[in-house]
Amino acid sequence: MQITKNSVRTNSGPSEWFTGSVYIDAVAVPSGPSRVNASSVHFTPGARTAWHTHPNGQTIFVIEGVGLAQSRGGPIEVIRPGDRVFFEPGEDHWHGAAPKRFMTHLAMLDVDEQGNTATWGDHVTDEEYSAAPAIGEGNER
Repeated sequence: MQITKNSVRTNSGPSEWFTGSVYIDAVAVPSGPSRVNASSVHFTPGARTAWHTHPNGQTIFVIEGVGLAQSRGGPIEVIRPGDRVFFEPGEDHWHGAAPKRFMTHLAMLDVDEQGNTATWGDHVTDEEYSAAPAIGEGNER
C-alpha cells in the first residue's frame, strides 16, 4: 500500500476560466507514463466554468450538491450526486453549480502529448446560464 499525504493547498479557480467562486483540489496529476489528471472541483451557488473543450474528453462525477451541464447547442441538464457526465474530445461545454446550490464534482481526463488539459473559450453569459430548468425544489432553480 502507498499513501500520498496531501500537501497541495486548495487553489481558487482562475477568473479566466470560471465565473463565481470555485475551488480546486488536485487528486491525480500526470506522472511518468500516466497522463491522468483528476481534480475535486467545488462550485459555490451560481459558479460555473467558461465554455471549453478537452483534447481527450472529460468525465465529471458529481459528489454533492446540484449542478448544471451543457454542450453547445444542447439543453442545460441538471446533474446530481452519483451522476456521471462524459464530454467527447473537442466537445464545447460548460458545467457548474445550480443558482442556489453548492456542487462538487470529480473532473477526470487524460492530458494530451503536450500536457494540455483544456482549451478555454468565452464565459457563459448570465442569459445563457439563466436558461437552466428548475431543479424540482419548490421555486428554486
